[in-house]
Amino acid sequence: MPKTPPKAYDEEQIQVLEGLEPVRKRPGMYIGSTDSTGLHHLATEIIDNAVDEALNGYATKIKIVIHKDGAFSVSDNGRGIPVGIKKEYGVSALELAATKLHAGGKFGGSGYKVSGGLHGVGLSVVNALSDYMKVWVKKEDGVYFQEFEKGNPKAPVKKITVSNQDEFSKISIPSKTGTTIKFKPTPEIFETTDFDVNIIVNKCKTFAYLLAGLYFEIIDERTDFYKSFYFEGGLKSYIKDLNKNKKALTKIFYVDGEAENMEVELALQYTDAYNETLISFANNIITPNHGHHVTGFKIALTRILNDYAKKKGLLKDDKALTGEDVREGLTALINVKIPSDLIQYEGQTKEKLGTPQARSAVEKVFKDAFLDFLEENPKDAQAIIEKALLTQRARLAAKAARETVVRKGALESTSLPGKLADCASKKPEESELYIVEGDSAGGSAKQGRDRHFQAILPLRGKVLNPEKSRIDKILKYEQLQNLIIALGTSIGESLDLSKLRYHKVIIMTDADVDGAHISTLLLTFFFRHLPEIIQGGYLYKAQPPLYRIQRGKQIHYVYTDEEKDELLKKL
Repeated sequence: MPKTPPKAYDEEQIQVLEGLEPVRKRPGMYIGSTDSTGLHHLATEIIDNAVDEALNGYATKIKIVIHKDGAFSVSDNGRGIPVGIKKEYGVSALELAATKLHAGGKFGGSGYKVSGGLHGVGLSVVNALSDYMKVWVKKEDGVYFQEFEKGNPKAPVKKITVSNQDEFSKISIPSKTGTTIKFKPTPEIFETTDFDVNIIVNKCKTFAYLLAGLYFEIIDERTDFYKSFYFEGGLKSYIKDLNKNKKALTKIFYVDGEAENMEVELALQYTDAYNETLISFANNIITPNHGHHVTGFKIALTRILNDYAKKKGLLKDDKALTGEDVREGLTALINVKIPSDLIQYEGQTKEKLGTPQARSAVEKVFKDAFLDFLEENPKDAQAIIEKALLTQRARLAAKAARETVVRKGALESTSLPGKLADCASKKPEESELYIVEGDSAGGSAKQGRDRHFQAILPLRGKVLNPEKSRIDKILKYEQLQNLIIALGTSIGESLDLSKLRYHKVIIMTDADVDGAHISTLLLTFFFRHLPEIIQGGYLYKAQPPLYRIQRGKQIHYVYTDEEKDELLKKL
């Protein structure tokens, strides 16, 4: 990733909108929570700032260190935060960015063309919630330093002399310019101040895929952990990683281009999987609820493949392929880079892109390039259409099977399925359904339940693997049929969550390997085919003890072998 020649980025690009006082009093308003998620939000804010320098072409390397004392540092070789004096405030631009909310180079439009952070509260919020924060800024004329304590500057920014042995040299990236920030979260504010290196690695690995050529170095001094990554292949490398355990049916398609004043980058590949993997980003920030960029892609993909199939005489009886048909087995990545003055999100969490122009931008960039790919790779095109047609047949068969299940449920509403021991209550909000393995477990559960509000459904035999089975096969499987009927919601297009008969659906399997396997298969079934029950907060997993240990009249229940060994020593 070549560095862009630095344009004017000085104190004049720093704009101030709000003071810092409320942050320590109400941290949840700024970082969502004070648990582990909130803690990692601090790290994310500083990493995002470094990534924004790379996104705009000013940085090529980022170094991250989790220190032994629990501090966290991020160093980049970007332009360096401006250190000049902001005339109207009489303090440095660095101090403003660190002590005033919404003070930064992302608001006026000239500091950053593209930025992942729309709200830009990062540096000041991290400062406010830290025991200390140290900032080193390397400029062409030397190194500048400022230290803060619980949000307040200890002294103005000053130029310092550095040696090879000092703190800055040990944690920074050797470069002519750049920024290094080290902070230690305040333990009285957070439930935990223990950074999880795996969370940091996964986040940075995604950034490295999205910004081809950006080098990351991650060090955890607590465990001597070291990892670095750099992907020249960008999204194509990301697709390979996502599909490494699947059988690829096509080559990787890749395109990047510009439309509607935004950059679009897209990669996809078809595999033998039965589900789709579609991950979307806006300015390198993941958009889990997608938005207009994904809508544009889905519409274009469905239209292109239908037109191609008709043109080649592969579609019969005028049965058009649906979006679900053409996306089974698809792994796709979409990243749009949108100027700061155009980007909008739906809601406060930036989980769904709300920029309408993103839809047509993705359609325009994707359409012609993918048509060319299909024409130039006829074997790949045939594999895609054949898979879509097979999915279409399975979908129609599943519809018939689903209707059978619905009819069966209606007919059996007076005598519910299998060996379900229903509860007396007809109020879903107080009713619980325990899904247990086998008749023997069902018998024990029935003896210990409260008949008024607790129902028991034993599942006999092996549970079908929903990850490796199409929906039509799943709906013909008696045990899952019985579960769907017991729930009362139906499934797929006819699902009606308001008809859920139990507002607590509890998977209760044995605390052994077989139990864990059955539990995983059931969770997969809900995740793939009844996600609304998970999203509604109705699905639970029981945590049964692994051992019952009795000595005399004392009875103890333990959940792990380690707990068992510890208890036996005490007894």
